[in-house]
Amino acid sequence: MTDRFREAIRKAGIKLTPQRLEIFREAARTDDHPQIETIYRNVRRKMPTVSLDTVYRTLDLFQEMGLVSAVRPLAGRARFDADTKPHHHFVCTRCGAIRDFIDDGFDRLAASPSARKLGRVDSAHVELRGFCEDCLAQSSRS
Repeated sequence: MTDRFREAIRKAGIKLTPQRLEIFREAARTDDHPQIETIYRNVRRKMPTVSLDTVYRTLDLFQEMGLVSAVRPLAGRARFDADTKPHHHFVCTRCGAIRDFIDDGFDRLAASPSARKLGRVDSAHVELRGFCEDCLAQSSRS
């Protein structure tokens, strides 16, 4: 994943700084879709001089470049996903967990005529909401 990142940065003509590399690594390190504050806190452990503003601006740049995407759960702040391959999300409405899943059926969904009237549809993302297995197990125990 880091090779893809380095190549995208090089092609865009953007300087690859240690801060940018570490911010990307931290966003890509886990499939938990970390919040920006979590990314900042973890990067700061390795680079104490990095600012929260730098992390915000860097993640904005990465979004524009298609290197990360923002996932917005029901309540709370955006969380970031460095997996840019086509996939969808399941969001637990109880604990806020976000999990990736792949579904060929969802990938083949065609945009409706009413959506196409709004403009050209380049991609679609399905987000399912409900209780995750952990929350379901807790509910059945109580």
